[in-house]
Amino acid sequence: MIRTKQIQVSGETGETILNTIGRTRLVPIRHLVPETSARILVKLEYQNPTGSMKDRMALAMIEAAEADGRLQPGGSVVEYTGGSTGVSLAFVCAAKRIPLQIVTSDAFSKEKRDHMKALGACLTLVPSPTGGTTKALTLEMIETARRIASANGSFWTDQLNNADQLSSYYQMGDEIWEQTNGRVSAFVQSVGTCGSLRGVSTRLRIHNQELHVVAVEPEESAVLSGRASGSHGIEGCGAGFIVPLWTKGLANEVQTVSTAEAMATARRLAREEGIFAGTSTGANLAAAFRVAKRLGREHVVVTIAVDSGMKYLSTALYGGN
Repeated sequence: MIRTKQIQVSGETGETILNTIGRTRLVPIRHLVPETSARILVKLEYQNPTGSMKDRMALAMIEAAEADGRLQPGGSVVEYTGGSTGVSLAFVCAAKRIPLQIVTSDAFSKEKRDHMKALGACLTLVPSPTGGTTKALTLEMIETARRIASANGSFWTDQLNNADQLSSYYQMGDEIWEQTNGRVSAFVQSVGTCGSLRGVSTRLRIHNQELHVVAVEPEESAVLSGRASGSHGIEGCGAGFIVPLWTKGLANEVQTVSTAEAMATARRLAREEGIFAGTSTGANLAAAFRVAKRLGREHVVVTIAVDSGMKYLSTALYGGN
């Protein structure tokens, strides 16, 4: 008689698809960094289930609201988003069987909008007169989400004001510290909600008070640098105003990167390093290259591959290139 081995299905131990979030790899830039520069390590956040670091924050915001009663059983969720947060919320809400209404815009990639819909989200589209991200567009999306949430009594995650996301980025900071064996000289990250920059740097500074933190923003909308807001094409960052989670003294310096430089750097990462990521990742690396050159070879600079290039195949970033 043939005896078959009992197979234990992971779900029987409490595992779900949501347990696949986090613990992403940290890899070195091998070809684009001169020998005289600091070592640059990139956290591959596109290894998360939807291809974005936003999976971390989406889960943190939803579970915090479930825990304290803001999101009741049978309730629904509303959010405004440039795309990746919406995809991540759609993923988390699908796994938890929670209805989701997303406010987004044609300024952001079709792939992101299609991904949200595939995961069951209902979309409200706010047109962008410039085709890019502007302060006016961001504020209109926020107000639209506010109206929808008020009308149907949904829980509004309100990512720009939601500090619940910080706990997920504390975890990322702990992962970076562990993966570098405690050798991090500088942390470089673009500013969207500012949750990742604030959460990761706060945690890393617990271990290393001398950590040099660099915030990155679009050159065309350099509000953190004290300049006027404008239209830019770096999805996921540069809201056009100083976001609530930004605090004075959070970063040691602010670097600006143009949309053109961010895209060129992202393309080089894909072709010369095999790191296939989006425009904000290109901005991160463009700034990281400058910081690494200044610090020199005895140092380690860490930055983030925020999301996958698969989200941008129809855009100017990779379309036709």
